[in-house]
Amino acid sequence: MGMGDADSAAIRMRLIEAEFTTPRRTGDSGRRARSTEPAAPVDLGILAYMQASVDEVVSHTRAAAPDAPPPPATASAVYHWMDQNTAHLDAEKRQAAEVIVYRQALEHALAVGDESVVRRHPCPDCGCWGLFWRASARRAACVNRHCSGEGQAAHTFTLAQLARRHVASRESAVRRAT
Repeated sequence: MGMGDADSAAIRMRLIEAEFTTPRRTGDSGRRARSTEPAAPVDLGILAYMQASVDEVVSHTRAAAPDAPPPPATASAVYHWMDQNTAHLDAEKRQAAEVIVYRQALEHALAVGDESVVRRHPCPDCGCWGLFWRASARRAACVNRHCSGEGQAAHTFTLAQLARRHVASRESAVRRAT
């Protein structure tokens, strides 16, 4: 697996953990009505997102390598755990694991507001560098008017599609180099 992808996903997961799961202090800005129930000290949606990401990596690794040792306790460490336990698999299974890790790295970046990660990918249809993130649709869209055609909606792509294409192009470059 591309160690850069596992590192990137782990770093972004640590960033999410540090920024969004630490309790925030709010200054007292004067008098206000007291709530009957205290607010959750962290964003529960982010915790659920992080757990879903970890669960996906663990379940994929367990399916591909049932004899793998237990996963690590920290969320960001599961990517290296997956890498270590899927390194011996055939190319197709390793590539499937790489796609998951790369897609999650993109998702983590978007979760913290970094939409530039989408612009670093060429359009899968026309090859131009005109992709941008449509948060409402949760898809990347090509801005090249020649790609979509006159009067048609822009072509859109899921993060999974971008990840598959990225990993496949990297693998083909490695095969051509050897």
